[in-house]
Amino acid sequence: MELSSEDSLRLNVMLANSVAVRIDEGSNVVYCLSESGTEARVQLNPNCRPDQYIRRVRELLSSSVLGSPGGYPVFLKRWTRMGQASGGRLGDLLMLGEPEAVIAVSGASSLTDDLARRAWWAMPNSDNARRMLRRKPVVEGEMGKVLAEFLLEFLPFEQEPRDIIESVILVLQPGLISQEQRMEIWERGRQKNVFTVGFLHAQPDELPDQKAARPDFEQYRERLEDLIARDNKLAVLLHKTMSGAGQTFMDTCIKVLKKPANQDVVVSFLGAVEGYFSDIRLSAYHFEDVVSIIAQADQALNGTSSDMPITTELQDLIGTCPELAPEIRSMIILAHVGEPIIRPIFAHTDSVGSVMRRKIEPVSKPLLAEFENLRSV
Repeated sequence: MELSSEDSLRLNVMLANSVAVRIDEGSNVVYCLSESGTEARVQLNPNCRPDQYIRRVRELLSSSVLGSPGGYPVFLKRWTRMGQASGGRLGDLLMLGEPEAVIAVSGASSLTDDLARRAWWAMPNSDNARRMLRRKPVVEGEMGKVLAEFLLEFLPFEQEPRDIIESVILVLQPGLISQEQRMEIWERGRQKNVFTVGFLHAQPDELPDQKAARPDFEQYRERLEDLIARDNKLAVLLHKTMSGAGQTFMDTCIKVLKKPANQDVVVSFLGAVEGYFSDIRLSAYHFEDVVSIIAQADQALNGTSSDMPITTELQDLIGTCPELAPEIRSMIILAHVGEPIIRPIFAHTDSVGSVMRRKIEPVSKPLLAEFENLRSV
């Protein structure tokens, strides 16, 4: 059975002037968005079961747009959700009335601000907002602030910690939210440090509530800056950790590590720490426990490590600032942390809260000591 002649005619007329289509299956309505931004609607008149009729509507849309009634190949769901959809026909996918097609467009690497506008009209939800805010043209376009505002308003309703963290990271991109809104998110982190972890990823050097530099910062500043002028990455990072911005990062890390709420927070936190110290990694190997990292770091400082070979930069820094050898050691240890060191623990427990915090003490206690060492004199 075909679509009713009235529905078929009205849909074809609307398609000729539309750039996106959305189907409300519950109320049997097809909405179309024009290039100018106006919205039109067609109230369907099913002549068979509603689900069968909607399927025929999608076949009509697909035939008109793609030349085939097959519609969007939903078997490509995983591929397109990873941002692999590309090419010059992304706009056509938004004409199919298929949710998966909209998801494919919102995650496409070649997404433009205009396509983001259409995709947002077709399917406005937090997942799509996050996908689109990963693309620079969208962040810098008109849709950037629209999507960021939506994610801000939706933050209190997010259930998954990883989604909260990513939303915070994305909205903190330059130019999307006001300073007042930024501070509101930061304040939420005082009760739920999942928000704070987003800041550690997005703005590690520009955290709110800046602390003073270490008292001995001026004592070593000149020597460190001489090494920095020679592109010594270890000296750059040590200089930064001793500055006010670095001390704020260390202080914030200590607060998060003392009371993480769940496993997602711990994993993301370790990723933020790894990113902060990544420039001074001595080994590409991902260690699976803190004890091994500490042992190799000690051997590296003695020039006897096979996994962390000593570098000229490390030798120069120790030779210039031998009194700071403990801080250099702490930086090297923290540079080699990451999700692998917590994996053996989380592989055997799904605990959260205080129970989880007790179980991760073999990881958290040594790391807290290293952060404290970088923070204190």
